[in-house]
Formats: sequence, structure tokens, C-alpha cells
Amino acid sequence: MLHGKSYIQETYYDILSVKEDATHEEIRACYRSAILNSHPDKLQNGYETFPSEESGSGDRFFKVQKAWEVLSNSMSRALYDSELQASRQDDIVAAEDVSLGDMMVEDGGDLVELFYQCRCGDYFSVDSSELGKMGYSLLRDGNNLSLQTGDGLPASVVLPCGSCSLKVRLLIDLEICVSINDNI
Repeated sequence: MLHGKSYIQETYYDILSVKEDATHEEIRACYRSAILNSHPDKLQNGYETFPSEESGSGDRFFKVQKAWEVLSNSMSRALYDSELQASRQDDIVAAEDVSLGDMMVEDGGDLVELFYQCRCGDYFSVDSSELGKMGYSLLRDGNNLSLQTGDGLPASVVLPCGSCSLKVRLLIDLEICVSINDNI
């Protein structure tokens, strides 16, 4: 039985019957199959005696089209993935909220890793590559770092501890900037 927030609507990945980590080629192949199977002209002959089902198939066709529009473009897919993740994180309870200024920074050249120490002694961590996959950019301006969302609005990412079950919510706000030298 589904209740309120725990109900998850059908995602674009569900509509195309692909996994969320599917490649562009896998998404395209599933899109082609789904669009052929849901096209109203193709289904009209088979469902002439059932008009109520035909109207549902037209809706399905448009859902498949919309899913392809979003998932076929890498930028819109990244934004959709971050929105999908955020909607799933709404139900997650974080031990505390932290900002970029609370994080320790380890600069590895191409990859920047952010750490925050947990009460258990281990760390909550995320790197610039993971943030990029979620649709967030870690921007450098000299020795200063800031986080930016795709749409320029504040957001958050829930980070699990490496050892225990605690989680923190990293608040992403354009106003907050941290110096790399201060946190190493």
C-alpha cells in the first residue's frame, strides 16, 4: 500500500524500461522499441473495438516522446537526474546540514574531494566527478571553490558516512565560497 511521499511516480527511465545508469545507445534502442509499441497509428488497428484503451496508448506515446527528449540530451538528463535524486532525498533524514565552508578540501588537480568528519571518526565525502554526474559544478577561481547548480538555485546533496548509518546534507548555495588553502 502506498502512502503520500513514499509514492514514487513513474520516471522517464521506467517509461523507456532502462536502468538509470544506461548508456545513450541503450536508451536510444529502448526508445525506438517503446515508440514503435506505443505509436497510435500502429495501435489503432488492433484496438478499434476498445476506444478507451486507445486513448491511453496515445498518452503513452507522448510520455515516451518526452522521456526521449529529456534522456537523449546529456545536459537535460543530468538536470533530470539531480531533480530525481533530490525528490528521493526529501524522505532522507540527515544528522545535520553542512555548507561548503564546513567541508575539508583535498585538491588532486583534476579531481577535488570534499570531506566532513562524522562523529564515528570516519568521513562523509564527495568528489567533483560525483558532483558533476549529479548536475552540480565545482567552480575554481584561483584558490577559491564554489558549488553551482545547473539552474542557479540553491540545492542539497545527502552524503552517507563511510562507516556508520549517519548522513549529512551538503547545502549548495552560490553565495558560499571556500579557499582551498584554508581547508587542506
